[in-house]
Amino acid sequence: MGLFILRRSGVMILTALCLTFIVFFLTNLFPNLEKLAKTQGNFRMSDEAVISWLTKEGYMQPLPVKYGQWLGVLPGWTLETEDGVTGRCIDGTADAATAADAPRFCGILQGDWGYSTVFKDDVSTIIATRLGLTGKLMFWVLVLMIPSALLVGVLAGMREGSVTDRTLSTFSIITTATPEYVSGVIFIAVFASSAVGLKWFKGTATSAMENANFENFFLPVLTISLYGMGYIARMTRASMTEVMTAQYIRTARLKGVSFPNIVLKHALRNALIAPFTVIMLQFPWLLNGVVIVETLFNYKGFGWTLVQAAGNNDIELLLAVSVVSVIVVLVTQLISDIGYVYLNPRIRIS
Repeated sequence: MGLFILRRSGVMILTALCLTFIVFFLTNLFPNLEKLAKTQGNFRMSDEAVISWLTKEGYMQPLPVKYGQWLGVLPGWTLETEDGVTGRCIDGTADAATAADAPRFCGILQGDWGYSTVFKDDVSTIIATRLGLTGKLMFWVLVLMIPSALLVGVLAGMREGSVTDRTLSTFSIITTATPEYVSGVIFIAVFASSAVGLKWFKGTATSAMENANFENFFLPVLTISLYGMGYIARMTRASMTEVMTAQYIRTARLKGVSFPNIVLKHALRNALIAPFTVIMLQFPWLLNGVVIVETLFNYKGFGWTLVQAAGNNDIELLLAVSVVSVIVVLVTQLISDIGYVYLNPRIRIS
């Protein structure tokens, strides 16, 4: 197991480097850099002024060099001007003595995530704050989604073809087939709109950022939960149906074991092996898939930050969001693989 984890960790690091390099390459294309220069300077800047600004900010270096500096494996750039020395690791403009005392490396590995040109704050501070808000949303989504989905899937799969099975399966298909932007708009119009709605939920998701309660937080949680619930329920139902037709289940029935004991003690553990993998894959989906819901309900979390960074060409923030997303996806996949091995003893690692 230790060698397996070590090998997978090496593949994860290589994958993370490849994915972040692709994002870095796309965000550092010249049209994006030109737009950034004109946004920070003047939209009427000439081409020479754009090149001059990009040079002073270190964007005109070769792409591999910029990527290495961003990671923190290459020394940061410095530039001597009439006013003093500027550089990646230097705050503002400093004299030669102060610049000599500045750190040589200042990238992701050193904890320097850059500065947001839109929010005018350190990227690390923005990511920590917004990720915490999305983490709160994800927690309550998982609390509602996973038990409900497992219950629906187990009840549907216990007796294949029954009325309960057909009803719950139809419900699962409907929830999976309904996108969040459709169900979210319907919930807002029906339960929260002051014009034609029932006005059951008077709070807004924006106020839930500081003081979350049932009125201002339930609708976004329900919107996300319903979409993921159907997929998990269908996988659980399919797995439960397969297990209930296994030979050892028939043997237990012939021995006179009660049906509830058959479900709880014999079928349930084996039926949860496949849904476990699906549940683990919900974490990266929740982190990046909440973009629509957070934008729709104006909940300023990680997904909302991604939209703002992409829409305003905030390169440093966009790169930081991509790094966090890649790490979450790869780590959850590793945990899923390890958990799958423990849940299914028939799997052996060579």
